[in-house]
Amino acid sequence: MSQYSPAWDHGEITKILPNLYFVMGTNKTTHEGIELQHSCNMVIVKHADELTLINTVRLNDEGLMSLERLGKITNVVRIGAFHGRHDAFYVDTYSAKLWALKGMQHDHHKMTDVELIPNGKMPFPDCSLFVFETSTQPEGILHINREGGILITCDSIKNWTKPDAFFSDETASLYQKLGFMGTATISTIWLQACKVQVQDFKQLLLLPFKHLISAHGEPLLMVAHEQLTLSIEQAR
Repeated sequence: MSQYSPAWDHGEITKILPNLYFVMGTNKTTHEGIELQHSCNMVIVKHADELTLINTVRLNDEGLMSLERLGKITNVVRIGAFHGRHDAFYVDTYSAKLWALKGMQHDHHKMTDVELIPNGKMPFPDCSLFVFETSTQPEGILHINREGGILITCDSIKNWTKPDAFFSDETASLYQKLGFMGTATISTIWLQACKVQVQDFKQLLLLPFKHLISAHGEPLLMVAHEQLTLSIEQAR
């Protein structure tokens, strides 16, 4: 399994809401010659005995055993164009189905098993897909119609309120200078890369939701709609 990205440092799997879990880990990458290390999150949704992994983070052996105790790893879901480096590990190790938006290019020559489309088939009940229609790169959000509404995001909306234990000191300092820290933030760099227009976010606000769990930052519970509304107003 050496061909896969390694299992970097990560935390423990934590229950956030009923049948919904979260684990924060490490991502290392290089952008324009700069080495970056920041946190990233995997969301785990349980339905019956099946687990759906969203925004995958590779876990170490101990973490995998904890994951396996929750249920059978059945689905891997990719909703962000710039994520997915760990998808192949879970697809190959657990014979999981790979769900992804149209146009996604996967590592390790993987092919999408089920294409995610609005009003289409979803990996578990009470789930629907929101797609950024104006984005030049495939990017979506999962909406779970439970607990007052839950948004699962990738890069579109982050919730890094402060650097955490999985940041390098250099990356933490850089991201603070660039203004990346905040509640339910919309990254200007992501907006520029994907050319997303504000009307997409206005459509998102029409969905009922109280909670936000992003691929980056801590879960935002109970006040997500209000906080995202403020972020959208500031991004205009």
